[in-house]
Amino acid sequence: MPVPRPERSLLPRPTRISWPGGRLTLDRDTAVRALRGAEPAAELLRTLVGPAAGLPLAPAPDGRIVLALDEQLGGLGEEGYGLTVGPQALLLRAAHPTGLLRGVQTVRQLLPPEALSGGAAGAGSWELPCVEITDVPALPWRGALLDVARRFQPVGSLLRYVDLMALHKLNVLHLHLTDDQGWRMPVDAYPRLVSVGSRRARSQLGPTGPEGARFDAEPHEGAYTKAELRRLVRYAAERGITVVPEIELPGHVRAALAAYPELGNDPGRRLEVWTRWGVCDTILGVHDEVFAFCRAVLEEVMDVFPSRYVHIGGEECPTTEWERSPAARERAAAEGLESPAALHGWFMGRVGSFLVEHGRIPVGWTETGTELPLEFTVMAWRDAAHARAAARRGHQVIAVHHRSTYLDYARSADPSEPIAQPGPPVTLRTVHDYEPAPGTWPEAERARVLGTQAQVWTEYARGPEEIEYLAFPRLCALADRAWSGGTGDWPGFTERLRHHTARLDALGVPHRPLDAGPLAAASAP
Repeated sequence: MPVPRPERSLLPRPTRISWPGGRLTLDRDTAVRALRGAEPAAELLRTLVGPAAGLPLAPAPDGRIVLALDEQLGGLGEEGYGLTVGPQALLLRAAHPTGLLRGVQTVRQLLPPEALSGGAAGAGSWELPCVEITDVPALPWRGALLDVARRFQPVGSLLRYVDLMALHKLNVLHLHLTDDQGWRMPVDAYPRLVSVGSRRARSQLGPTGPEGARFDAEPHEGAYTKAELRRLVRYAAERGITVVPEIELPGHVRAALAAYPELGNDPGRRLEVWTRWGVCDTILGVHDEVFAFCRAVLEEVMDVFPSRYVHIGGEECPTTEWERSPAARERAAAEGLESPAALHGWFMGRVGSFLVEHGRIPVGWTETGTELPLEFTVMAWRDAAHARAAARRGHQVIAVHHRSTYLDYARSADPSEPIAQPGPPVTLRTVHDYEPAPGTWPEAERARVLGTQAQVWTEYARGPEEIEYLAFPRLCALADRAWSGGTGDWPGFTERLRHHTARLDALGVPHRPLDAGPLAAASAP
């Protein structure tokens, strides 16, 4: 298969690229020279390219593939890299090891798609086009949320998702581990969180009608071991991806309250793990035992996940139970709060301060842009204006407007699409057009926007194949804009994506054909 010109196929689009012409041939004798500090990138190259392409890429002091750290390239930042492919050699340089990892993914994309699949591993040799690339991301936070609380996903599928993220130079896996419908991480101090909270009974969770039963006709359960989560963290780190855990507080905790009802506002009540979607009105109490619980859980979370950022939810927290609870009303009065509803900000501040004391940065969903303590990095999802409100207030912001980044919405109005979150489609064009920090904002506000991420919530996505079908190619669009920035080049993106889908096909990623009628119509300029 002819190699497409790289400027028409690399995704995300590099910052600068030139193509002097010519080809570099890689064969079974091609060796890799990794200078000091570049060994992890060389190992990743061997891991990802070697078996699939049938190339040993053995280490050698005179290897024609050279990987090097160069402190003089400090202007490229932590993730930038420079790549030169000539007829006789390949040189990949960066100031930081993570930059080399990003460059390895570009090398993968410069290979023919067959070299990614392992289906032609006996080819013996492959050609790379000669290029000169300098590449730096526009945004430092380029992520993907995966909801494993509502639908448990096997750890193997998480590792594959990490690989697909890495191919697109995404760098944050936001792992939504707990919710009303399930608790997926073991906590030694509270074993019933998994023994009780990870299982829910048979129910009809999906929409009513003839297809409703296809979603939850059977009970659902699942939890990870700490060893599996540590493996995921290591695997992701080897690919330059940080795993950010999310433990929902003080709402979205029905599974925890089913396990430990004494943590709620009615300790004598017995609850089941929730078997419905939506917003549950059962929330944590505000007595001292609750904060002991939060501290113990987060200590174990921090032990497993070294990420600087720890997400503690915070949104969709009805305060009706606090308003009815004598204990909550007493707590509000004792803290000098104007009403029980104000306990929400107080609660988040108390838990957030605990994380700060341990050297972590608390992250929370914001529903207005202004309700969380300033030490929080906020994810603004309800309204695009909330991201600016949070930035103006002084928060670090991750802009994730749901009408542009929630990939559990359908991609088109085509009736053949899987049942999805109710609402208008979020098209490929919609995702690519999204600007987390528009150029019309003042520079000081734009500077507080760390980036963006795509969300795949799993109320309606049952397993890994359905998750990937929802994610791709829309995740490609988000990755392109988050890395490349600017005002977007829709025609250029779609042309590169047409070549890039061959890579998705080689990797077995299920996706809707770009030329499928309703999707094409919905995505057209």
